[in-house]
Amino acid sequence: MRPSVPAEPFATARIDLVPLRVDHAAEMAVVLGDPALHTFTGGAPSTPEALRARYERLVAGSPDPSISWCNWVLWVRDADRPAGTLQATVTGRDHAEIAWVVGTPWQGRGLASEAAAGLVGRLRAQGVRTIVAHVHPDHHASAAVARAAGLSATAERQDGEVRWRLVVAP
Repeated sequence: MRPSVPAEPFATARIDLVPLRVDHAAEMAVVLGDPALHTFTGGAPSTPEALRARYERLVAGSPDPSISWCNWVLWVRDADRPAGTLQATVTGRDHAEIAWVVGTPWQGRGLASEAAAGLVGRLRAQGVRTIVAHVHPDHHASAAVARAAGLSATAERQDGEVRWRLVVAP
């Protein structure tokens, strides 16, 4: 069964969003290798082997045909290098949970905001009506990304994180 919202390539002004492939693992292990990236999410950087195994699961897709796992690598066009990842878990055709991570050397350039806003626009064009992100209450940069993508903070918390939401009127 074809996913309801496939992870197809798309682009923003500075970034090519390339569907995640297993062979991205070694390169992304370097991009995502800074322990500081886990300050708000916990854990530690993955080895290339662990990332490869994770990417194999993600690329295989959700075992539930009503759920699409969409994952992209942020490829910075002018540098011809990867800078992070973007994901959307789409349930049915109308609800998506999104997340992003940009490697430490690439932070502060607006890449996450640009990628997330591009993803939200793409999801809306595909009929997704509710878009949610989970942001640690102290992660101000990630809150700024959610805001730039059109989401608003709610009073809801899940696992200690603030649920940010955009609901598109039908």
